[in-house]
Amino acid sequence: MEGCSEPRLDAKSELVDFQWKLGMAVSSDSCRSLKYPYVAVLLKVADHSGQVKNKCFEMTIPQFQNFYRQFKEIAAVIETV
Repeated sequence: MEGCSEPRLDAKSELVDFQWKLGMAVSSDSCRSLKYPYVAVLLKVADHSGQVKNKCFEMTIPQFQNFYRQFKEIAAVIETV
């Protein structure tokens, strides 16, 4: 995911878009056969001035599943407000 900066956000940031894709690492320069899945996430975030920046990061499948569970918990709390 090109054009991304570190995923640092402040409390005044607004989430504009959320994209993800599943990938498979098959090898690296130090390992012939990795074969592990990962999730690449792209967040489009507007700062307090309205400028949109891309924030990218990768997660293992267990990390993404935990991330998903946390968002479900947040949504459940928001529905009670």
